[in-house]
Amino acid sequence: MTAMPPRRTLHLVVDAATPDPAAIARAARVLAGGGLVVFPTETVYGLGAHALDAAAVAGIFAAKERPATDPLIVHLAAAADLPRVAAAIPATAATLAAAFWPGPLTLIVPRHPDVPLIVTAGLPNVAVRVPAHPVARALLAAAGVPVAAPSANRFSRPSPTTAAHVLTDLESRVDVVLDGGPADIGVESTIVDCTVTPPLVRRAGGVPIEALRAIVPSMAVADHVTGVEHAQLAPGQLLRHYAPNARMTVYDATPADGVARVGREVRQATARGLRVGVLAPDDALTALAPEIAAAASAGRVTVATLGARDDGAAAARVLFAALRALDAAGVDVIVALGPTRDGLGAAVWDRLRRAAEGRIVPA
Repeated sequence: MTAMPPRRTLHLVVDAATPDPAAIARAARVLAGGGLVVFPTETVYGLGAHALDAAAVAGIFAAKERPATDPLIVHLAAAADLPRVAAAIPATAATLAAAFWPGPLTLIVPRHPDVPLIVTAGLPNVAVRVPAHPVARALLAAAGVPVAAPSANRFSRPSPTTAAHVLTDLESRVDVVLDGGPADIGVESTIVDCTVTPPLVRRAGGVPIEALRAIVPSMAVADHVTGVEHAQLAPGQLLRHYAPNARMTVYDATPADGVARVGREVRQATARGLRVGVLAPDDALTALAPEIAAAASAGRVTVATLGARDDGAAAARVLFAALRALDAAGVDVIVALGPTRDGLGAAVWDRLRRAAEGRIVPA
């Protein structure tokens, strides 16, 4: 891919609840004019461009170094704008939009001809959502255009949940960063394909599957992995995604077995001279503390918490920041234990699997 020329990145700090209208108007002008604007959503930070401007959308792929086979999500100011980007609105899409928009739910619907094929990886459907974050909503309303926006990070890296993460990855690659503080949810939106029957969850995310099935009981769940050489049916389908620089292994085991396995891996890795990152719920870190204390005090182990084991929402909020912190600590390998799988725990486990490139050691 040809290197993109550097851009002057304007960093604008805005209040998350009541963003400054002047800052929003400035960023909206950049968006409407074909520029790249990063903005907070309730899930993660997004890298936005005018979705109906193919040249502007191409800037997203250049800035992220993202393959053209990976489609983008189009963000709208309101559900009433859906006909601008959808050729048809399936009944299931209308039902789910009424229940969960604005919010962390993306719906796949037939693509309107006005949506450039670069947005959809050449496929006939488009992924759409209406975010709930006040900054995102203000920006979309002011810009007056649909906005294509994947996560605002380099391709395959952990998604950004703060503006600092964005600037680490994309400074001098985007025009404006709207800094609205930390993202609330911390993992991307749930994606539901409404062009198939029954509707299919193609990516677990900010709306738990249990909540979806309360509205649409027939909801199915896909477990799809593809390579970059193929057009993906939805974002987030690659086996390597959301990944730290360090090689990562996830242990899928009971709490006691998981602690024993991680303890053994820490001993073996530090004996080989490696620096180890441990990512786990609080109870596991407490149980591991005596075993890894010596290595930690010698600077060979760095720990990061996912919070309480049964609190998937807490794990989601801190996951990507924890992965970035472990990378910043310079660890060579990461060993991880996950939360329970109910609620947002399912989305956390999906991200752990892809961050580890499928290296999940079963019980």
